[in-house]
Amino acid sequence: MADTSLMTKTVRGVGWSTADAVAKYGISFVVSIILARMLGPDTYGLIGIIMIFTSFFSVLVDSGFTNAIIRKQDAKEVDYCTVFWTNISLSLALALILFFSAGLISEFFKRPELVALTKVMSCIVIFDALCIVQRTKLTKNIDFKTQTIVTIISSSVSGLVGIGMAVSNLGVWSLAGQQISNQFLNMVFLWRANRWLPKMIFSWRSFKEMWNFGWKLMISGVFNTISTDIYGIVIGKKFSPTILGQYSRAESFAGIFSRNITRIVSRVSFPVLSNIQDEPERFKSAYRRIIRTTMLPTFILMLGLTAVAKPLIFILLGEKWIECASFLQIICLYLMLNPLHALNLNAIQVMGRSDLTLYLNIIKTTLSIIPILLGVFFNIYWMLFGSMVLGYFCLYLNTIFSKKQLNYSLLEQIKDITPSLCIAFIMAIPVYAISFLSISAYLILPIQIITGGTIAYLICEKAHLSEYIEIKNIVFGFAQRIKKHYYV
Repeated sequence: MADTSLMTKTVRGVGWSTADAVAKYGISFVVSIILARMLGPDTYGLIGIIMIFTSFFSVLVDSGFTNAIIRKQDAKEVDYCTVFWTNISLSLALALILFFSAGLISEFFKRPELVALTKVMSCIVIFDALCIVQRTKLTKNIDFKTQTIVTIISSSVSGLVGIGMAVSNLGVWSLAGQQISNQFLNMVFLWRANRWLPKMIFSWRSFKEMWNFGWKLMISGVFNTISTDIYGIVIGKKFSPTILGQYSRAESFAGIFSRNITRIVSRVSFPVLSNIQDEPERFKSAYRRIIRTTMLPTFILMLGLTAVAKPLIFILLGEKWIECASFLQIICLYLMLNPLHALNLNAIQVMGRSDLTLYLNIIKTTLSIIPILLGVFFNIYWMLFGSMVLGYFCLYLNTIFSKKQLNYSLLEQIKDITPSLCIAFIMAIPVYAISFLSISAYLILPIQIITGGTIAYLICEKAHLSEYIEIKNIVFGFAQRIKKHYYV
């Protein structure tokens, strides 16, 4: 009965979390295409610079408390209030730091436009902090339906705001307006939907308890953000905001699948696995199923995106963005491992070893110096290939800790994901070969998509992989629940 209940929650959670990601990034994707064609790479590069700092400060604001309180099985009102007031205090301080650092940021990148942009966009840090506890309470209850509805509304309205500002020739402020309005609306509707109000209480005991677990995740998040965002800083400084715009668009395209799948699975798996953290055999079995089920669509989608990159970028963004396609192909080859990285770290955190997550991210950040130096002394392609090699090595490091904590070795993980990887490669090779045909890109892309989808479907159906059957069950199970809810 417990397994059935857990599976029901998981199916519902995966379904609504997927819908949330599709809504958020699907709408943002369409809006970004429209804005990219109107604004160009340099404009995206400027906003990309500011987002490096806002994302970094958001990690500090969270302080690892989100995962700490989700993992805590007997979380009380005092815990939520303590986290809330901590988040708000930190966000106000960090927003002020960002506001008054605007001149330094502008001087470093030699772009005077960054002064006003940075000051205005510093409010995003506060808006994000106001969402944390509301989102955490919903996630802890595996309620992604509410979050999906909020996402659809905020993404749609903020997209219209950005497009409207672009039509009015407001340039880079169109992107700033979109980002700020999206975060503001997300905050407003989460508060309205969740209807939780903080009380004027703060417990040092509660703070210390969650801080003991969360501070390692915060430092880990800081190192992880540095190791990721340092590339944007180096590209923006060493090369130009135009190249940074090309790079950030490529990463954004790759993230449509890789980071969204990671986000979906991490959001659902953490509370689900937290419920069975004291049952080692059941935990490992559930964890292996999650990995196999996650990596099949990840490999197919990411290698498929690699194969169709050039005609896709040409059609969606135009010829001025074509260098983005070359970046995208390399980025896909290492971001396809992102969900596996995240799941290994997720499981370690569930087991209470946030210190191991910290150690891994310190190592990763230290090693990220190597591809950065390759970029500085050679070019951006050397940096991207260096990042790819580093990504594979870091996966090896992750699995060393996974084996100790979960008794789940690298060889076992490779064995579990190899069938999915083989299917993806078999699909991607003929799809990529089609891109060399001497016909219009507008014909090549649909041929590639149909060919790839058909090959992947036929192989999966023929092979009867357990992960493929699991995915079908999740999709059909969620569809039936939606049908029952709305039509019965």
